Amino acid sequence: MKRDYVTAFFALIGTFLVLYILLPLVVIISKQLFDWGMLVKALHDELVLDSLKNSLLTSTATMLISLLFGVPLGYILARKDFRGKSFVQAVVDIPIVIPHSVVGIMLLVTFSNRILDSYLGIIMVMLFVSAPFTINAARDGFLAVDEKLEHVARTLGASKLKAFFTVSLPLALPSIFSGAIMTWARAISEVGAILIVAYYPKTAQVLVMEYFNNYGLRASRPISVILILLSLGIFVILRWLVGRSRNA
Repeated sequence: MKRDYVTAFFALIGTFLVLYILLPLVVIISKQLFDWGMLVKALHDELVLDSLKNSLLTSTATMLISLLFGVPLGYILARKDFRGKSFVQAVVDIPIVIPHSVVGIMLLVTFSNRILDSYLGIIMVMLFVSAPFTINAARDGFLAVDEKLEHVARTLGASKLKAFFTVSLPLALPSIFSGAIMTWARAISEVGAILIVAYYPKTAQVLVMEYFNNYGLRASRPISVILILLSLGIFVILRWLVGRSRNA
């Protein structure tokens, strides 16, 4: 059998990035396991637990809001050609390239005290930086669905809305779910803009920064590890569910 040297070479090169990402995760988790007392202390710290709850609640709320408004927009971008479409797509992608601190300043200037130090402010920050992932994933998912299938459903008596919910949406769901996962992940990882808009109620991301600045690396490390393991666990479960939906 002829050996596939190209695949082997590409795999070797790609392994570098996998190891580069994996190494810091392994190091910080293993070091924390040797400092078990600090981890237990963090798990009994009400401030840590409340901040983790705030992070999970706000990032999940952000993901749901993004799905509610992003999926219809993704469908329009996939199915319709209209004047200004390129501009709309550019606007959708802008949050990805704007520095996090600038995002916080923009939102604070725009909405002022209405979002300052509030759950609303946290969610608005998270939504701004993460919504593009849902919109683009939904658009790509609907683009992959043959529009003729919708037309067939229409000829069989289905309304346009029913054809969307029974044909297009189910076929695009794997891509939409993937976008939702990335939206959630981007939301829970945001810190720069949140520091400017809503230092309180405190999220885990902000608490890590506070503990690092006030008490040093050893104090901030347990919260970092908890946040990593929690995020990784949820991420793996969601990815597994997406994989099952694709197979189905």
